Amino acid sequence: MPAKVKARRLYLIPVLTKALDILELLQTENQPMVLETIHKRTKISKTTVYRILKTLVHRGYVGQGSDRQYRHIARPRKLRFGFGGQSAEMPFSEAMSASLRQAATAVGVDLVVLDNHYDPQVAIENAETFIRERVDIIIEFQVDEHVAPIIADRIAEAGIPLIAVDIPHPRATFIGVDNYRAGLEAGGLLADYALSYWEGKMDWMIGLDIEEAGQLVQSRITGAFQGVKARLPNLPVESFVRIDGRGMRDKSYKVILDFLNRHPKDKHILIAAANDTSAMGAIAAVRELGREKHVAVVGQDCVEEMLREMQRPNSPAIGSISHEVQLYGARLIDLGLSLLRGETVPPYNYVEHRAVTPDLAGRALDVMLQAPAQLTAAAAPPRASQPAKKRATTKKSSQKAAAR
Repeated sequence: MPAKVKARRLYLIPVLTKALDILELLQTENQPMVLETIHKRTKISKTTVYRILKTLVHRGYVGQGSDRQYRHIARPRKLRFGFGGQSAEMPFSEAMSASLRQAATAVGVDLVVLDNHYDPQVAIENAETFIRERVDIIIEFQVDEHVAPIIADRIAEAGIPLIAVDIPHPRATFIGVDNYRAGLEAGGLLADYALSYWEGKMDWMIGLDIEEAGQLVQSRITGAFQGVKARLPNLPVESFVRIDGRGMRDKSYKVILDFLNRHPKDKHILIAAANDTSAMGAIAAVRELGREKHVAVVGQDCVEEMLREMQRPNSPAIGSISHEVQLYGARLIDLGLSLLRGETVPPYNYVEHRAVTPDLAGRALDVMLQAPAQLTAAAAPPRASQPAKKRATTKKSSQKAAAR
């Protein structure tokens, strides 16, 4: 007796097969068809045909006219956005990449991410890669203002719209924080600290700058200086010093260590850093010399490491200005889509910022860890009014003074 032949099992989904039959019919006929005709041609029940057609219309694969006829819609290829990230070693840049990936996935945009490695030459090479791959939009996040015209010119010649993050590029749509206002708020925190614990005394106000980033980013330090001067008038101009920390931890550590060693007796030193990475380098130098009582530091970006630092007892970190990095992704994708649709968009687009002081750092960190790089404005710690913010800062600083 011959052996039984085992039937091959096909793992098919019946309703999906029917949906594809309907879609392929509309595609092949390439003309509008009414439900009755589709039912007769496919031999699928009217109810099932109706529900499948409604689903295909909802998802954009099929269109329905006022005459109740259905037609296949030729779907365009997926849009591809190129993002040149500042550096995978910079927490703020990585958080922005995560936010952008999430936003791109939500709207069905393919995102090509390349790392600029905080290196201008690499940024140029990455821009050329995006051009060769013919992405639809290029989003550039690189730190050097001197190569910005080179990158922008090559992208413009290729006819690709450009969005520049934080560092302006010629002919590009800009998105970033209002640097001067963010700096002004940082300076206000530092001045309030000096008034509360040093009786308004200040020996030095140091601005840890990023010279290569250009004047717009340097206005963070300009704003910080002005914020201090507004609350501590009549300070000698020579007590305000700008030092290039490049926005890097090691560089900032070295320059602050050198400064503190040259001024061993000074006990009232305020430091405004252009970003938190630079601030953490300064704090490392302060801690190495045991000068925590003599220095107060405010950063920019509100990254995880800075939030943790603010919670340490006797830390010189008294605040950071959050640039709400979790909101960048959606804004960048919206800007890119608007540009591709030919819509008029503002040349400068500012993101929100807010001060985070030690009393708010724990809550901000909890939210960040629960949903990294996916925070919403509603989920973030509330923006305090100016008087409340001052009271909160003073309260925490009093606790620091008692501990000291």
